[in-house]
Amino acid sequence: MPAPSDKGVRRWFITGASGGLGRHLTEHALRCGDRVTATVRRPAALDDLRAAYGDQLTVRILDLTRPADVDRVVAGALRSGPVDIVVNNAGYAVVGAAEEMTAEQIRDQIEVLLLAPMLITRAFLAPMREQGGGRIIQISSMGGQIGTPTHSSYHAGKWGLEGFTESVSREVSDFGIRLTLVEPGATRTGFASALRYTTASAPYRDNAVGRTRRYLEAADDSVFTGDPAKLAAAIYDTTRHPDPPLRLTLGSDTYEAVHTALTERLTALEAQKERAASVAFTH
Repeated sequence: MPAPSDKGVRRWFITGASGGLGRHLTEHALRCGDRVTATVRRPAALDDLRAAYGDQLTVRILDLTRPADVDRVVAGALRSGPVDIVVNNAGYAVVGAAEEMTAEQIRDQIEVLLLAPMLITRAFLAPMREQGGGRIIQISSMGGQIGTPTHSSYHAGKWGLEGFTESVSREVSDFGIRLTLVEPGATRTGFASALRYTTASAPYRDNAVGRTRRYLEAADDSVFTGDPAKLAAAIYDTTRHPDPPLRLTLGSDTYEAVHTALTERLTALEAQKERAASVAFTH
């Protein structure tokens, strides 16, 4: 059995580390002296970090649309020693009307955003339980709390991740395992350039779908106000907290959007109080 990690050096497992928030978080953990297993689809993307940090960094190839690979990659990471922090970060978004999306686009979106994090989380639960605890960070989004046109499959994945994580957090808290959903807003990570678009159709060209599509196609970095380095630092700090929040809201845009959505839902719920009670048996 590998020796457990000492108090000063923690071991991380981070998916989607080749760019964006995943890379920033990988760099931050390495700078702090921790060890990282980073999963990517293109290992050359982290050549500079491997050169700078040597055996502090282990790079593994993982295609999240191939769930069978998860157990193999996780087992390889655990052979080097217990993993203290897991970060399910990898993701992308398909943009377009639900009617325009192909079955393959929907399937791939759900596999990457929901199924893969579920499988990775599940794979680490027993090792973390046996070692007496650990942290699992799920990179969600403001899109895990709100719904916008053109992102139905993305929202399905993120809302599903939120429900899964809230449930699991209650199952494993007795074992010292803490889960946190990170909900960033518009962050300058190159996410927009990686958007995948459906084939536009005439019925949706001039409604909310078409307007949102055109906005996203024309958007530049100025609309993404979140600093990924600051997000990475905030997430890292949370992993040091003995009682981390279930949800970590990062970005004033996220705060405002989620606050509005929750207020609207609460108002709608309160208006249905009498109707909700009306369906009970009368005695």
